[in-house]
Amino acid sequence: MLVLIAAHAAVAALLPALAPRLGRAVWWVAALVPAAALIWAVALTPAVLEGEETVEHFDWAPSLGLEVVLRLDALSLLMVCVVSGVGAAVLCYGARYTSEGHGRESALLLAFAGAMLGLVTADNLLLLYVFWELTTVVSFLLIAGRGRTEEHRAAAQQALIVTTGGGLAMLLGFVMLGETAGTYRISELVADPPTDGHVSAAVVLVLVGVLTKSAQMPLHGWLPAAMVAPTTVSAYLHAAAMVKAGVYLTARLAPGFADVAPWRPVVLAFGLVSLLFGAWRALWESDLKRILAYGTISELGLLLVLFGYGSRNAALAGEVMLLAHATFKSALFMTAGLVEHHTGTRDIDRLSGLGRSRPVLLALAALAAASMAGLPPLAGYLGHEAYFDTFWEAARHGAGTGERWTLAALIVGSTLTVTYAARFLWGAFGNRPGVAPTPAGDPSRDRAPGMAAPIVVLVAATLTLGVWYPGTEALTEPYAQRLPLQGEKPYHLALWHGVTPALALSVAALAVGLALHAARPALAALRDRSPRAPDAQEGYRRASGGLEGAAVWFTRRTQVGSLPAYLTVLLVSVLVVPGVALLLRDAPLPTPPLWASAVQVPLGVVVLTAAGVLARVRRRLSAALLAGAVGYGVAGFFLVQGAPDLALAQFLVETLTLVIIVLVLRGLPAEFGARPGSRRARRLRLTLSLAGGALVGLLAVVASAARRDPAVSAYYVEHVKEAGSHNVVNAIIVDFRAMDTLVEISVLLVTAIGVAALIALPSDGSGTGARKGIRARPPAADRYPSTARWGVPRERWLPEAERMPDHDRSMLLEVVTRVLFPAVLVLSVYLLYSGHLRPGGGFAGGLVAGQAFALRYLVGGRADTAFAGPVDPRVIAGAGLALAAAAGLAPALFGGSPLATVPLSRDLPVLGHVEVATSVVFDTGVYLLVVGVCLKLLSAVGPAQAPAGEAVREDTGPGGASARPEAAGAPGGRAPTTSDDHGSDHR
Repeated sequence: MLVLIAAHAAVAALLPALAPRLGRAVWWVAALVPAAALIWAVALTPAVLEGEETVEHFDWAPSLGLEVVLRLDALSLLMVCVVSGVGAAVLCYGARYTSEGHGRESALLLAFAGAMLGLVTADNLLLLYVFWELTTVVSFLLIAGRGRTEEHRAAAQQALIVTTGGGLAMLLGFVMLGETAGTYRISELVADPPTDGHVSAAVVLVLVGVLTKSAQMPLHGWLPAAMVAPTTVSAYLHAAAMVKAGVYLTARLAPGFADVAPWRPVVLAFGLVSLLFGAWRALWESDLKRILAYGTISELGLLLVLFGYGSRNAALAGEVMLLAHATFKSALFMTAGLVEHHTGTRDIDRLSGLGRSRPVLLALAALAAASMAGLPPLAGYLGHEAYFDTFWEAARHGAGTGERWTLAALIVGSTLTVTYAARFLWGAFGNRPGVAPTPAGDPSRDRAPGMAAPIVVLVAATLTLGVWYPGTEALTEPYAQRLPLQGEKPYHLALWHGVTPALALSVAALAVGLALHAARPALAALRDRSPRAPDAQEGYRRASGGLEGAAVWFTRRTQVGSLPAYLTVLLVSVLVVPGVALLLRDAPLPTPPLWASAVQVPLGVVVLTAAGVLARVRRRLSAALLAGAVGYGVAGFFLVQGAPDLALAQFLVETLTLVIIVLVLRGLPAEFGARPGSRRARRLRLTLSLAGGALVGLLAVVASAARRDPAVSAYYVEHVKEAGSHNVVNAIIVDFRAMDTLVEISVLLVTAIGVAALIALPSDGSGTGARKGIRARPPAADRYPSTARWGVPRERWLPEAERMPDHDRSMLLEVVTRVLFPAVLVLSVYLLYSGHLRPGGGFAGGLVAGQAFALRYLVGGRADTAFAGPVDPRVIAGAGLALAAAAGLAPALFGGSPLATVPLSRDLPVLGHVEVATSVVFDTGVYLLVVGVCLKLLSAVGPAQAPAGEAVREDTGPGGASARPEAAGAPGGRAPTTSDDHGSDHR
């Protein structure tokens, strides 16, 4: 199972690269993966139906309940067949339907199929939530698309917000269930459900996630809005896969939680309301896809009722309806796409006579609509008969009126289903009086034959499931047997049970539904006179608008734009909350020694003096240097305390930060502005600062003295050899706390991208993100072609510096840079690979490499830095993050725990005995990411704060004339310098 999920992800990652060469064929490549999953599921079907379950387990963080557990039982087998079978059909359909963006669209659909495969096989609540949210994210990308309209983006945003909000509530419910039961295994929870008082609240929270994902009233608005997405998305996500996630979770938990007090009332109430509302609302729509969307809301409500009711017969009916709905609804969505392909519209008010020009498509749509309406011998008929019989018997033998109301709602919902099925069929293919036949294009020139093939397969599937009902029952009964009978006899699928109440109800629903369709004018008049149903879109807009208004109101009153005000609030909060707690404690305050080493005294004097002077200086550059002095002093404390790794990292960070700050200061006034506030206000700020610092120091002392359990550092020291390392700090970073490191480097990358984006904001009103006086420059490879010629140097060092006027150059700095740049890069690689034995590691090595590129920048500016590192910094950083993540996941593929380290030792020729750990690959990813971030920050600061001579001068020839005709306006051109230019600041 894990291999199949990984195959979905791997192939999806390759498809965009294959698309330029393969074109539409990438869809066929993508379809092979879910087809393989379907074949795998079919091969395991006999064993699963006999009670055997396939389980794959990988530990992640067992102490936190985090484990990768995949389980294939009867219910998940059913869902795998739906997800993979319909997914393969939709991908084949996309090969003909989609006209552009083949790589992106096929990759996202395949990634979604992989996420759904993980969701329906996950046997851990937290793992299920991860896949649940992955489907949400991919759905957002599919609906929004690339280059689509604002309507697409708004629909994608609505779907993301609604389903993510429900997912957060569901996550809270999962945590409550897992902590109450002592396990996050779904199979164990269902087999032995907890009975604590918190279970009811947890169940309600989980059902909130179910209702949002399955688009149940009143949280349904995102589904009709998502109909702006391509038909491939609607036919898969909104008919067979994503919207089924909530139904699947209901079915998965029902055997253990159907008897919990709020379960049935919530499921039946929302399910029945959605059943009736969705069916009625479908009669209002004129867009074919929106008719199907509201029909989907109705049918999802029906499925929730059947699975949530908690009986054997209802679950059997639910499984049959789930299979039927996946096949006929996907086929109908594809039909709507074909109608639009032929005619250019989905509006039934503009369609007429298409059935005559497309009789094959009409026949396929008629069979799919007949299954939706519950006509024999199709799968929909089996489901209708099953749930009518189930609730007829429940209404006869039930003690309350709930079963009777449920039966009445099912009858009305089924009747309206027949009506909107007929409305879809008539609207797409019928002859409308007074409307000219719709031109359907030349069938010899379109791709319709290939597009119709997946529809044929799905219609054949719904027909086969109905005709071959013994096989359908064999597939659905194992799960249904897990639920109890509620006084009724076991129901068995058949096309003919004789003349029964269920048959009578089916015939009545069919007859009344067709009669309502025949009485369309009267029904339209009744619809127009009836109160308009609540508009979910309007409700969403009002809710989001109100929330945005409240946020603006709150922001205006809290974000006043004053940094001193923000710091004052923070310091007061620190003084009040922990300060009061510290004053109220009974234990005496510890009295640690003032210093542990005499060397700490001068270091403390340096730090305190620099901090004190920093608060008084007026020049920005002086303040930056003093802040660096404070950082260097702290690094000295680390070194004295025996933490060379921390000291090295602190030194490197301070140095690189100081360089970047100095570059930023070039665009700011030399001095700070006038001191705000009166003398009294300044004294108050001074008092708050001193009190805050003293309190934080005191809290650190108290916290260190309040430890009750042994320090975890002892564990690290004891087990450092197991991580294949002799350096405890590096082992913590890449092994013991590798997950923390992975998250932190991800945050670092996101922060760097955000900072670069903020710096790139336009300041000249052009909206292009360019700063005044700075022009875009071509890639370094274009600006500096190869100089390999006979009699001339084969390589150019510091090419940008060589183009500067002599008075802007520092020969000493250039020579030093020539020598140091490669040496520092080698040193950075040495620190990377020596980190397991002595101070260093990927983070320190990356910072050292960043210093090397900063040196190149100071000599030759942004262009010279680009020449030295011609690869896009985003690519370097992204590759580093991908490498670290891959190194973390690799052990799981070989049966180990993710992020586990395997020490290796070999005797190699020349090198002798070599010891290395697999975590060095993870550390290399950290190194690349840090280098990429450093380059990105330098390139971001460069355009706005480039050294003089880079983007503010014209290139001049020997006589002072422009050396290039395009110098004045072309990319890379320069403007003349003046005597006021800070031409040597970069030195």
